[in-house]
Amino acid sequence: MHGDSASRRLWRWRNNPLRRHDDLVEAWIVLAVYAGVALGGTVAGTVTAQAADQVFAQQRAERRSVRAVLVADAPKSTAPDVMGSVRWTAPDGSARTGPTLVQAGLPAGSRVVVWQDGRGRLVAAPPDATEAGLEAGVLGAGAAGATAGVVLGAGAVARWRLDQRRIARWGREWDLVEPKWGHRTG
Repeated sequence: MHGDSASRRLWRWRNNPLRRHDDLVEAWIVLAVYAGVALGGTVAGTVTAQAADQVFAQQRAERRSVRAVLVADAPKSTAPDVMGSVRWTAPDGSARTGPTLVQAGLPAGSRVVVWQDGRGRLVAAPPDATEAGLEAGVLGAGAAGATAGVVLGAGAVARWRLDQRRIARWGREWDLVEPKWGHRTG
């Protein structure tokens, strides 16, 4: 029974008198879609994951944690973190002040840890290696899925156009054959 199923799937490739040119075209479309999903999805996912991992590694290399002092009392809130103004020293030695997330309810003068880039601007903490790997994997899977969706969509459009061509051909053939069948009722 299993061999019979494979034979049915491969009938478009066999040379037989009932196979039309469009059947062979459709077989190539299906093969191209399978290859595009498998190869294109794999390449897109791998390239995206590697690029994301490089970006995260660069962030870890460029960003530095620095001690800062809370300038004013942080508002009390039911949220764990709120925006607060902090003062810190930039890599060039200059004092800077700016907003960042701090723990709700902290009094002015509290010491907090913030992250800065090479120019002394406040930035988000870089993801650690585990978080970066997970996020890169998710982004890679998303890219693979998007590529597969585009390829499957293109294959569906190609097969739909092929079906439209078949229907038009059948209509033309019927217009040629039908008058020879005799009387019309009506």
